[in-house]
Amino acid sequence: MCGLTGCMTWQRPMDQVTLASWIHKSAEQLQHRGPDDHGTWTDSQSGIALGHRRLSILDPSAQGHQPMISQDERLILTYNGEIYNFAELRKDLAAVGIQYKGRSDTEVLIAAISKWGLLETLSKINGMFAFALWDRQEQRLHLVRDRFGQKPLYYGWANKNLVFGSELSALVNFPGFEKTIDRGSVQLLLQHSNIPAPRTIYHDCWKLMPGTVLTISPHDLKYRRLREPEAFWSPLAAATKSLSSPLKLEADQAVKHLKVELNDAVSRCMVADVPIGAFLSGGIDSSLVTAVMQQNSRTPIKTFSIGFVDQGYNEALDAKKIARAIGTDHTELYLTSRDAQSIIPDMPKVYDEPFADSSQLPTHLVSKLARQHVTVSLSGDGGDELFGGYNRYIWSQRLGKLVNSYPLWMRSWLARRFHSLSPERWDKIYSTVTKYSRTQRPIAQFGDKLYKLGNMINAPDYREMYWHLVSQWEDPSSAVIGDGKTPHPRHKHYEWPQINSLVQQIMLLDTIFYLPNDILVKLDRASMAVGLEARVPLLDHKLFEFAWRLPLNLKVQNGCGKWILREVLSSYIPRPLFERPKMGFGVPLANWLRNDLREWAEELLSINNLQHTSYFDPKTVRTVWKEHLSGAHNHQYQLWPVLMFQAWLEAA
Repeated sequence: MCGLTGCMTWQRPMDQVTLASWIHKSAEQLQHRGPDDHGTWTDSQSGIALGHRRLSILDPSAQGHQPMISQDERLILTYNGEIYNFAELRKDLAAVGIQYKGRSDTEVLIAAISKWGLLETLSKINGMFAFALWDRQEQRLHLVRDRFGQKPLYYGWANKNLVFGSELSALVNFPGFEKTIDRGSVQLLLQHSNIPAPRTIYHDCWKLMPGTVLTISPHDLKYRRLREPEAFWSPLAAATKSLSSPLKLEADQAVKHLKVELNDAVSRCMVADVPIGAFLSGGIDSSLVTAVMQQNSRTPIKTFSIGFVDQGYNEALDAKKIARAIGTDHTELYLTSRDAQSIIPDMPKVYDEPFADSSQLPTHLVSKLARQHVTVSLSGDGGDELFGGYNRYIWSQRLGKLVNSYPLWMRSWLARRFHSLSPERWDKIYSTVTKYSRTQRPIAQFGDKLYKLGNMINAPDYREMYWHLVSQWEDPSSAVIGDGKTPHPRHKHYEWPQINSLVQQIMLLDTIFYLPNDILVKLDRASMAVGLEARVPLLDHKLFEFAWRLPLNLKVQNGCGKWILREVLSSYIPRPLFERPKMGFGVPLANWLRNDLREWAEELLSINNLQHTSYFDPKTVRTVWKEHLSGAHNHQYQLWPVLMFQAWLEAA
């Protein structure tokens, strides 16, 4: 796991000293991603420079040093990620005469591209990756990002020079990079708590879409035009193909097959020459990943979890019980609002561009905790999207019928009733009503979910229902000064999936939109900020394709998601340890903002501050802030993006 950077200049030849200075300064910005080694490579005649910061996971010797040059000296590679099946590919290449100097997956990757070509290699490799490849013979630069977008890759213009890197901090240091903020991206941040790819916070700068290759020639730089990235894999195409050949298995057979697939995916992610552990939240996904890891380990796996004093958000006790049942070496840390306050100033640097999923705070802290003991940690992310874990998949089965059966005015009336009380008030009512119930399992964070339900049923159709579901501000243009109507995040990659099931449409769109722009951004930045490699075995593309061949009723069944994962997990630990309502990795942010974080938030949201930064309408933001402080409404999801942007702007 590493950080990469580079530039391709329009001026050829380029002064060698200047080029080397640029790339060295840029690479230094990524030291946190690669504290173990660094390297640069320049070709002044071609106007190309590549930089690298290394976190040594496989073959920490000098033989894994990057940028790496192919044996025929045609290709130069700077690469971030892990190729999990590199050992099998190594054998295949050795069988046709390839010889190696070291044991790194980088050497296997560049040898494979030399032998098979770029696109064929991409079809063969299994892992997470982002890399830049310079082809001396063709004078072409290729930028590549993995299938699900686990590893980031930014690119943009600095005058007529193309600059690129793992984080924006690597780009902004190049001379001529204009840090002009895109107000449309600010609106999208308020709407989705992130800035969806391919956009970034800056004009003339983009994120490479997952599963694509961008090829750049000197001609492109001359006219400052780039061609459209070419897809080599997409979740939509893979899911559609899998749905066309469904598995015809009995439920018990499907469980056995999935257990094998999970074992393969997890064991592939356990290959490392450094200490390895796992994040254990106490949920289905992380518990299953940890259980499979422990089965494949001769010694207790090190596991890590974050807890909260607020029991409505605390899964640490459940995680501790599961760790004991599995037999792991478990470490936990309880998070208070003061802990959150202490790391908030770090968030602009950690996330590099404004990002506002509040679980970024515990994710960063659990990564910091894990890094004290291990260099690699496995995560359970991806299980919800693949196996129907989010509550919205359960709701959508009924809500789709509701949206189509009842007029909008009737649904709007019902939504207003849901929103007439604050989530906290609904929680108290719900707690009182269910206090003596022995049959019904309590629903965690009932008030917040009821609010979200109100937003969903207020949509004119099920497609807008989804976009309401993944939106925080209904009309961000009312809060952001300038640029008019909020741009829709729809990109050709985010088009509504043309498959029959509404539940599967939402699952797939989550995989394409929510997963790479929120979940994976959060995990990558939080872990890499402390030099920790986070691996996500449930996003093995072979497991993804297998999961989409399974019937939907093995995922969502009897009002419960992830049915088949629960069946597999029950073979490792007793059901009472994990059969409980889904909580999610949230934080008690609403209360924090009204108490310990109030002074910090008030300063950022003051009229003077808002007027000085001139991005938000003070009247609109202050109204939302006052309503939240009064307890009349819970506006934590609307306020957090504003606060994160203001904090980022202050630190920029």
